[in-house]
Amino acid sequence: MGIVLIGARPLGCLAWVVVATALGCPAQTPAAATPGADAVRVGVPLSPELERRVEVIIRNKSAISLDYAVTFGLPTASEVPGYDQLVGTFTAAGQAPRTATFLLSADGKTLAQFNKLDLSQDPRELVPQTGRPARGGGPNAPVLIVGFDDLECPYCARMNAVLFPAILNRYKDQVRIVYRDFPLEEIHPWAMHAAVDANCLAAASTEGYWNYVDYVHAHAADIPVEEKSMPKADEALDKLALDEGARQKVNQPELVACVLKQDNSKVKASETDAETGPLRLDQAPVLFINGERVEGVVPVETLYQIIDGALVAAGKTPPPPAPAAQAAPATTKPGS
Repeated sequence: MGIVLIGARPLGCLAWVVVATALGCPAQTPAAATPGADAVRVGVPLSPELERRVEVIIRNKSAISLDYAVTFGLPTASEVPGYDQLVGTFTAAGQAPRTATFLLSADGKTLAQFNKLDLSQDPRELVPQTGRPARGGGPNAPVLIVGFDDLECPYCARMNAVLFPAILNRYKDQVRIVYRDFPLEEIHPWAMHAAVDANCLAAASTEGYWNYVDYVHAHAADIPVEEKSMPKADEALDKLALDEGARQKVNQPELVACVLKQDNSKVKASETDAETGPLRLDQAPVLFINGERVEGVVPVETLYQIIDGALVAAGKTPPPPAPAAQAAPATTKPGS
């Protein structure tokens, strides 16, 4: 049935309850329950004694505040043999009701929780990267790395330095790297402006985009950060973008118009994608390596292990063991 048992946390604190039986195992179908006071039947309320036992075990095995009242609906049929589904509702004054789904055995002796995970989709397709500038291998490269990046983030800058050249030197065209925008505007006042300028370059020149990204990451400390200096920060970022555009011989009037317009709608859309749906990001940097999530700055050797595993899963042979990580080369100022 594709069922995987994991620790679920409704209300942010409800962990494993009890699992005394292996669920979904075709070789071990639970024997029919002997009818009794604790017997569970679809559509029939639990007995007061059994309902109390269920509530107590949930409270004792979790950290649910006593402010929350717990009620249960009628048992319904589940897809797990020998178990019915039971929905608990948790309510407290001033809080929206929350629900959690449990499995209760037909004999009323085992309570369980589980999450059913969909394995039908390739994990690398969970993080869209269409239309973004790429580095490394082509669209069919066996490993895709999608990074959510903030150009003012010092940790993102460190990750950027690790990614290039170490990973690309090791894996060449086996790896394709894409950045998505995730500026943390609350703490990084010019990150949004930098992302918009980078996207203006990306529309005209992939090489120009990456030159800009590399330089801003490497020299972010040189850009003013005080609120009263924001016009100076924006001016410095715009000059870097325009100078890089001139170097790449892009259509200068179009680039100037894009930079002056400061349309951040695409960056905002990227933020929304990151913060909602299955990703729910709240920090940067975050990488997805063929869909596997990697948060923060990690040793390059850890990235090698993940990439090697992704290559093997794709039927490819990883490179020989890597030497010690190389230092990133000095970046060239855009337009120079």
